[in-house]
Amino acid sequence: MMWNFKKYSQNTALETADSRMTYEELEQAGNELAESVGRCLVFSLCTNSIGSVVGYTGFIQNKTVPLLLSAHLDKKLLLSLADTYHPSYFWYPEEVDIMAAGITGNVVFEKHGYCLLKSDYSDKEQTLYSELALLLTTSGSTGSPKLVRQSYENIKTNTEQIVEYLKIDSLERPVTTLPMNYTYGLSIINSHLMAGASVCLTDSTIMQKEFWNFFKEKKCTSFSGVPYTYEMLDKLRFYRMDLPYLKTMTQAGGKLSTELHKKFAEYALQSGKNFVVMYGQCEATARMGYLPPEYALQKQGSMGIAIPKGHFMLIDDSGNEILDSGVSGELVYEGKNVTLGYAEKREDLLNGDEFEGKLKTGDLAERDSDGFYYIVGRKKRFLKIYGNRVNLDEVEKLIKSSYSQLECGCCGTDDHMDIFITDGTVADKVKAFAAQKTGLNPAAFHVYVIENIPKNEAGKTLYGELKKYSQ
Repeated sequence: MMWNFKKYSQNTALETADSRMTYEELEQAGNELAESVGRCLVFSLCTNSIGSVVGYTGFIQNKTVPLLLSAHLDKKLLLSLADTYHPSYFWYPEEVDIMAAGITGNVVFEKHGYCLLKSDYSDKEQTLYSELALLLTTSGSTGSPKLVRQSYENIKTNTEQIVEYLKIDSLERPVTTLPMNYTYGLSIINSHLMAGASVCLTDSTIMQKEFWNFFKEKKCTSFSGVPYTYEMLDKLRFYRMDLPYLKTMTQAGGKLSTELHKKFAEYALQSGKNFVVMYGQCEATARMGYLPPEYALQKQGSMGIAIPKGHFMLIDDSGNEILDSGVSGELVYEGKNVTLGYAEKREDLLNGDEFEGKLKTGDLAERDSDGFYYIVGRKKRFLKIYGNRVNLDEVEKLIKSSYSQLECGCCGTDDHMDIFITDGTVADKVKAFAAQKTGLNPAAFHVYVIENIPKNEAGKTLYGELKKYSQ
């Protein structure tokens, strides 16, 4: 069993604006749903709701394998994934018309605002690798058939690690700020249910008054966010809000600017709260690194150290370990939370452990003399312009820090960089600024003015979508 629900049977497990569910009720509801399903593949269309969590926990506890997808996923993409993987069942909100996507079958169970549809794919061969527990889309690839395969050991190990380093207990009351089909959002649910805490579920966003009313009413003790979340909180003058029950703020899903890191670390110190920067990937189940809150100010810009029972190392282009501090290389992680591998077709769900506990993250990092790690960019997020190696993430960060109200995204091909901004009045200035900071000819930069920088549900920039605006 992933969670010991009996240990906390009478504790409130889930709470929404108008309902609650104890751990005993959650276990019963999950068992009722999953008992007739068996070991097979289920597409679970997620919302931050009781029905969605009942489905997820019931499937995991009963060895059914769910693929977690957004309930708002484009219908064509949903059908494409279904045609690729042949799920036996769909678990989805009653207000979602999956028949409109071309999905066929019969509804066999309805409860908690969700429907269970036995699909016409159910007569297909449904053999699955014995340790396969869960499937998630990789960050930014929700329309791609590429999935991450997580085992029962992956989920349990990483959940235990998170509970340990965040010191989560049964008195915690986290609020959902991220979708549960996103590995970071899911880790909040996994870890707090393991500790017997009360998860406060809402689909409202931090930009809505309803979210903060809910937060205060439920006396929430923590929230989580990606860099975009904290950028919005800064604009909302979060520091002035009266949130007496808030104890912990966590950040992951990309590197926060040093300026904002400092602001929130100072706020946490002054208000007696914890600000915890974390580092992770779906391929590590969720988390690989964290910055202990006592170092939040001292180590601004750092993502910290490896989580308990995990290990980091840096390697150069030849695969040799880098032992010196201040030298950048690809970050490699080792631990039992490293996932089984990827799936791109139905047959891949039979595959065993292909990563063998070791993950090349694709991130470039440095380690300081105290052993703390700093992400400096993505291995693939570099261009060669006029023979010069240019870090796209660094240029993007510099532009954002100099034009604080400007949304920006950078991509391109060798010999030119495309800069996408949301304010045409500063286009010439941004171009000149980028040329000055990189020391390159302005002709190397193409500036495009667009209405919004495309982002996924987790607030991450969709660089593939950006490229369409330059074609």
